[in-house]
Amino acid sequence: MITSGDEFLVHQTTWPVARPATSDTNFYDRYFFNGYPRDGSTYFAAALGLYPNLGIVDGAFSVLLDGRQRVVRASTVLKDRLAARVGPIAVEVLDPLRRLRLVVGENRWGLAADLVFEGRAVPFEEPHFFRQNHVGAVVMDYTRYTQHGTWEGWFVVDGRRFEVRPERWWGSRDHSWGIRPVGRREARGAPSPEPPQFFWNWAPLNFDDRCTLSTVSETADGSRWHESGAILSPLPEAAVVHCAVEHRISFRKGTRHLERATIVLTPPGRDPETIEVEAIGQFLMRGLGYGDPEWGHGMWVGVDAVDGVEFVIAEEQPLAHPHVQTIVRAHWGGRDGIGVFETLVVGPHARYGFRDLADPA
Repeated sequence: MITSGDEFLVHQTTWPVARPATSDTNFYDRYFFNGYPRDGSTYFAAALGLYPNLGIVDGAFSVLLDGRQRVVRASTVLKDRLAARVGPIAVEVLDPLRRLRLVVGENRWGLAADLVFEGRAVPFEEPHFFRQNHVGAVVMDYTRYTQHGTWEGWFVVDGRRFEVRPERWWGSRDHSWGIRPVGRREARGAPSPEPPQFFWNWAPLNFDDRCTLSTVSETADGSRWHESGAILSPLPEAAVVHCAVEHRISFRKGTRHLERATIVLTPPGRDPETIEVEAIGQFLMRGLGYGDPEWGHGMWVGVDAVDGVEFVIAEEQPLAHPHVQTIVRAHWGGRDGIGVFETLVVGPHARYGFRDLADPA
């Protein structure tokens, strides 16, 4: 099938762009965005993903305000991979790797937005993600880059309009694509005798004169299958220093959510840089489709389906939401900053005392 993408000189295979190089149903291509004022009083995030081998496109926009997380989400049939739009949600590339526009049209769930992300630093390509399960089947094989930035524009929650200015609003975004579990879960080989296990953190932080990124994935015994760390200078300098990463996380009692943490970034041949972070809010990633039993990424919910939901954070059971982005204040030497520390901790992890599927701290 020929689509508008075939007009551009971007082909990677002998087939049209609509047909990925792999037939794996878990192939995806997704944008993610977040934004916050420097005082951390509000938070918004968005995701928009395509699943070419499932024929689905879906997206969501969510705002955390005054202890409530409002969500509007949409899903439909994928017809053109260049049309990054679903329901009221759309992403437009204004200047590749530099400026993108996020639009949320008016809808009956009371959310709307017109926001432009501009990179503060260059996009940082993280090491490739590759993981096999216990029988050797590939379950992850994807690329992601992360970018720190500023926001400009506005968003509305129930008629209350928030003006967003780049001198006050920071954030980050990522773009990832490849193979990662999406849609209805499918067995890949014989059942594992071990309980499910996944330990992940990802922490893009913004400071006035620097941006930092750390991300680590570990097995139950703490050995790492993925690690990435960087200190980035804002544009136009655009310097990038790759770093080794260490973490010390304190989880809030009765949960697997971060309360505070220490991030140690060590550049080659230099002294370690220590960053302390403390939680100021929790954003539930289920609101963007991550792990949602009905509106999960790549799940079929119908043609031109649009839906909304609201979470009252204090009323949610923390162990029902293992995947969160914790909005954090950050302190690095004499610098004060802000960002997110995303965690997904499922199953055992010896270092932090987790023994079972979801036992709390």
